[in-house]
Amino acid sequence: MSLIETEAALHEAHRDNHTHRDVNGGWLRPAVFGAMDGLVSNLALMTGVAGGVVSPRTLVITGLAGLAAGAFSMAAGEYTSVASQRELVQAELDVERRELHKHPLDEMEELAALYVSRGVEPALARQVAAQLSKDPEQALEIHAREELGIDPDELPSPLVAAVSSFGSFALGALLPVLPYLLGATTLWPAVLLALVGLFACGALVARVTARSWWFSGLRQLLLGGGAAALTYGLGSLFGAAL
Repeated sequence: MSLIETEAALHEAHRDNHTHRDVNGGWLRPAVFGAMDGLVSNLALMTGVAGGVVSPRTLVITGLAGLAAGAFSMAAGEYTSVASQRELVQAELDVERRELHKHPLDEMEELAALYVSRGVEPALARQVAAQLSKDPEQALEIHAREELGIDPDELPSPLVAAVSSFGSFALGALLPVLPYLLGATTLWPAVLLALVGLFACGALVARVTARSWWFSGLRQLLLGGGAAALTYGLGSLFGAAL
């Protein structure tokens, strides 16, 4: 095999093996954490009410009310949070855009100094900065990435964030209610289904962490189960006192 063929094979093997997980989480992280939030909060709510010895009908109403209230609250909060963040970023981009228009040479020197601080030769840093600064939009994008740590072309959408939060929270919150909707009359089927959901969500979280799936799943099961047990105890205590 020739040297060129050997190097090509090694490059291809390196490319195939040198892959990284999505450290930003992409769609998986907010979806899984939203579902987990809905599952834990609604499970804890229902077990707390069940501790007060109420009818299955009351638990169904409680669970559905918790689902609706939590989902709308999550959606509204996520929309406001992402919209505010986006507005702040846009304001900072406007500031940077004005500076590039009013003081282009100063901004170019600022970019060159940044590259020098990262080990680039001063002459080469100025040459690169001058080349990149010829296009105002490209210069804005580079300054935004280097100074603000953001990509102007990849700002999050408030609507997408709100809809995904609403859907994932509602899906998670539905699990503890589902057995009652299918005819269950006791709390245990709801608890068991919710615990299975907690383990599954925790295992999915392992895809964006360095933990093993079983450790992440077991950890979430114990945390969610502990929250449910605590609220059940409080419900029993308050129910007996009333």
